[in-house]
Amino acid sequence: MDLTLLYRGPLASCDYDCPYCPFAKRRDTPEQLRADRAALERFADWAATRTGDTLSVLLTPWGEGLVRSWYRDAMVRLSRLPHIRRVAIQTNLSCRTDWLAGADLDTLALWCTYHPGQTPYDRFLAKAHDLAARGVRFSVGVVGLPDHLEHARRLRADLPARVYLWVNAAEGHTYTDAQAASWTELDPLFPYSRHPHRSGGLPCRTGESVVSVDGDGTVRRCHFVRAELGNLYDDSFRAALRPRTCPLAVCDCHIGYVHLETLPLYDVFAGGVLERIPADAPSPRVPQGLGTPGRY
Repeated sequence: MDLTLLYRGPLASCDYDCPYCPFAKRRDTPEQLRADRAALERFADWAATRTGDTLSVLLTPWGEGLVRSWYRDAMVRLSRLPHIRRVAIQTNLSCRTDWLAGADLDTLALWCTYHPGQTPYDRFLAKAHDLAARGVRFSVGVVGLPDHLEHARRLRADLPARVYLWVNAAEGHTYTDAQAASWTELDPLFPYSRHPHRSGGLPCRTGESVVSVDGDGTVRRCHFVRAELGNLYDDSFRAALRPRTCPLAVCDCHIGYVHLETLPLYDVFAGGVLERIPADAPSPRVPQGLGTPGRY
């Protein structure tokens, strides 16, 4: 079986406190951190034994995972297994990067977000260039808030040209055509993020070849539909896998609508769906006066 799993354990603590972030915010207790570590290690153990399957894994923690050793260890371990096609994680890139030396970089990838005001720009940029020098597959993005636009322009100018810069429409924010055009200059795929996608009754890969998994092993079709399909660890979920239509009216999150069969995004991101890297990464126009992008 060829299966994509979006794993989200109980971790909810983050070293950033972005006011626009929809994720939970708390300070995890040592007991909660131990529970999160045990849950992730159980998931990695399960994935390691499924040698008859081809698995792709995206870790989507509510908090920041890579500042925790067990997320780094799990990614290195899974990246080195021949039946794992891809292991990726959403991260703010605040962690150190030396751990990547132990990973199989043909399999591991990072989906990185720059949060202005939460980390010095030069520190984030230096880490991005370090990833490029190491040969890591990664994308970089920002939330499309008005006061982030100049930060995003600067980032596009300073990143290696081959690094895709994505822009997420800010939750609850509407864009005039002129505003949307400014973001589209930086990310030609921004129009996919600008408006929620009608999804009700339309075919979606979730529940068939894509599922979400929580720390207890509960399997759902995606993070946004609460109905349970079974459990990962007793294999009960497999009997429930089948083609499905979406039960929700709209889908407004990239990790959800990318799997809609009515959108062309599996072709757009072929080979890079989980890490959000287009098959043919766009070469956006660099705004005048911001320098020349680096290359690698």
